[in-house]
Amino acid sequence: MIKLPLKLQPWLPASHAYKPILLSIITALSSPMSLADETNHVALPSELVTINTINLDTDQHILPVKVLISDDQSLQNESIELPAIQVTGERFKQSRSSVSSKTGGSAYQFDSNDIKNLPSGENTPLNEVLLQAPGVVNDSYGQLHVRGDHANTQYRINDIVLPEGLSGFGQALDTRFAHNINLLTGALPAEYGFRTSGVVEITTKGNYNEGGNIDLYGGSNNTYNPSIQFGGTDGNFSYYVNGSYLTNNLGIENPTSSINPIHDNTKQEKGFVFLNYFIDNSTSLSFIGGTYSGKFQIPNNPGQTPNTDNLTTLGLPRGYNSSTLNDQQSETSRFGVLALQGSLTEKLDYQLALFTRYSSFQYVPDVVGNLVFNSEASDIFRSSFSKGLQVDSSYHLNDANIVKFGLLGSVENIQSNNTSSVFPISSGNISSPVVNIVDNNPKNGNTLMGIYLQDAWKVNNKLTVNYGARFDAVDAFISEHQLSPRVGLVYKVTDQTTFHTGYARYFTPPPTELVSSSTLALFQGTTGQTTSLLNSPVKSERGDYLDTGLSHQLTPALSLGIDTYYKKTKNTVDEGQFGPALLLTPFNYGEGRIYGVELTANYKLDNFSTYANFARNISQAKDIVSGQYLFNQATLNYAANNWINVDHAQSLTISSGGSYVLPDGIRLKGDLIFASGLRNGFANTTSLPSYTVFNLGASQKLKMPSFGDAEVRLVINNLFDRIYEIRDGTGIGVFAPQYGPRRGLFIGLSKSF
Repeated sequence: MIKLPLKLQPWLPASHAYKPILLSIITALSSPMSLADETNHVALPSELVTINTINLDTDQHILPVKVLISDDQSLQNESIELPAIQVTGERFKQSRSSVSSKTGGSAYQFDSNDIKNLPSGENTPLNEVLLQAPGVVNDSYGQLHVRGDHANTQYRINDIVLPEGLSGFGQALDTRFAHNINLLTGALPAEYGFRTSGVVEITTKGNYNEGGNIDLYGGSNNTYNPSIQFGGTDGNFSYYVNGSYLTNNLGIENPTSSINPIHDNTKQEKGFVFLNYFIDNSTSLSFIGGTYSGKFQIPNNPGQTPNTDNLTTLGLPRGYNSSTLNDQQSETSRFGVLALQGSLTEKLDYQLALFTRYSSFQYVPDVVGNLVFNSEASDIFRSSFSKGLQVDSSYHLNDANIVKFGLLGSVENIQSNNTSSVFPISSGNISSPVVNIVDNNPKNGNTLMGIYLQDAWKVNNKLTVNYGARFDAVDAFISEHQLSPRVGLVYKVTDQTTFHTGYARYFTPPPTELVSSSTLALFQGTTGQTTSLLNSPVKSERGDYLDTGLSHQLTPALSLGIDTYYKKTKNTVDEGQFGPALLLTPFNYGEGRIYGVELTANYKLDNFSTYANFARNISQAKDIVSGQYLFNQATLNYAANNWINVDHAQSLTISSGGSYVLPDGIRLKGDLIFASGLRNGFANTTSLPSYTVFNLGASQKLKMPSFGDAEVRLVINNLFDRIYEIRDGTGIGVFAPQYGPRRGLFIGLSKSF
């Protein structure tokens, strides 16, 4: 029997008040299952279902059901026959989670309702969804920093690691295909390697209702963002597909505070597909594929002072205007994953995945304009093609121990082409004609390999210990490896209070596709020459991480949490933009340290929900030990003797939001971000001003006789039109200023079919 609170349905007698009802399933029962409704049948919200003992003899079955209204004496013996409902087994879902332990770390979850409760709902870019988690810092070009690290974020789809691609402006992954999103941080178990500051686990929409949804969304800055998603199930086969198109005139951050940037149009297309086939009761085969294409104009900053010598050499008038530049950038990303998941025995579960990814980046400069203002114009193309294998397995040794073991291996080929137009230098002065320097540097056969073994040991009903180790190796520009022990424990102090702590040794290779391999000697005697030819290779970061936290369920509706962490690193990996091409380049500090505290609160009761997160972070490093030619001597000297607050450090971050459903069905939504400001100035010795951005939204579902069911939405971003600067063009590895978007008004219409 299942007891679930259902809203009053038309087939219930209107004279009786709403009461919980009992649902009886008439069938033979044998293995644990959960209940899901079929389209147009009685609503059974999963978050309201309390399962005591429900068993079925198969993983999927259509069953007749009977509703027994047992709360009213006059109806106690009445029953109402309903159409069949579909019962779908949870076995595969449980098997998947059994190879994704979160013991010893910190997890922050966004389920489908949390995403819908954001002002823009599923139209919210993935990076902006993650900004609502504690310790996540906003940066320009869509970048995120988790707990004081630069990048170092791993993405997983259905527990499969997504191969790393080139970083660009666009969000290659779409929020729409996510059923839920988890952000894992802290001292992670041994199964997580390489990118470990934050692990973004996305579970895709799977058993999508038959039919689909068309969404039209647009508004300020000429935004037009249509999308479609559809799916269904046919026997053992299920599918889900989505696609979207985005165009606006605010592709990347405006270098000025104006409402409308100059030369900043973008066009972006995304597609995603998830296919799943149940081979038998214990085996499934799935395919995940995604595609992204983005074209961007690079916004212009008017009023810049041209180099008069360059103008003279090029024969141009003195009034050359920086607002006329025509720099362009294009990005592509394609990935595919084929996964086999199942159970070899009652105790042994496995997941085997083959994956591949291609990504590319091309920056095409306005040659004359860049020569005028920067004395160099670089046409840059980079591509990365990777393929690999991931194996995860879980063995239920006994009631107290679950042993997990697996491996990840990948091979990456990269292409790095650079054609630079520069002026020759003669006797300290520039001369003509302009010369082109071709500097192409392919690097094939770059390999990553990691293996792990861990045990989740349930010592007793209160204490669980997760211990293990992983061995990682990289062979790219240099060859390195490390054995990394991990241990974490979770102790249930009371039924309402849980304590966790952990230690992890981390090994983080630099992103191979971004490592600069320029032949510096080619540029000597030109305006492209560097002050130093010193270019020590970028090494892998090695770190020790400690994490401790406490969560408490104060009331059934209110939960609280606190988490503290400390990380000490060697060969600390950071990235910066060094030159007009908007491409990040990694480099190493000799050592680094990161520490901080996070506070979280979540409240959900009936039609109201709210959350608040507070994060305090210190992220520092010293002594630049690779890519030295990228820096001036004053910066190198200062960094050699002083702790530097890294450019992406933000001392205080607050995120909050909530939603409320009015009696008439209107859903009101809002969120805010407070940021104390990223670092700027010489050697990052100062910081930008703080800012707070408020976003509001409202949505309502409508029933229109000639149109069918639909949902309309209204969104106001940056409600108070706060002018704020994310970057000001100063600081280590910062090239240009970037302002956050001004107030924007958007409307949406969603129609199911």
